[in-house]
Amino acid sequence: MNDDDEPVFKRSKWGTNRYYNNPRNPLGLTLIVISLLFAGTALILMANRAGPFNPPPDPAPWSPPPLNYSWPPHPSPPAPAPTPGTTTRPTS
Repeated sequence: MNDDDEPVFKRSKWGTNRYYNNPRNPLGLTLIVISLLFAGTALILMANRAGPFNPPPDPAPWSPPPLNYSWPPHPSPPAPAPTPGTTTRPTS
């Protein structure tokens, strides 16, 4: 059998305009084998959730920021009491 006369793609006989890989041509058979290997590898990777199908890592659990303040806020320190016998006047 002369493989040079066989086309790589043949027209489907189902009345559609589709083509299929011709297994009688070495290149057509190679394309069939490669597509089966690709599909099988993708299915195995999906089943094992590996490669591009690996789920993203779980986010770190939420932890609040460190507590470095108190509520209600502390009042400002009290002003020093005036000494007895002195009065305070606003300066102009």
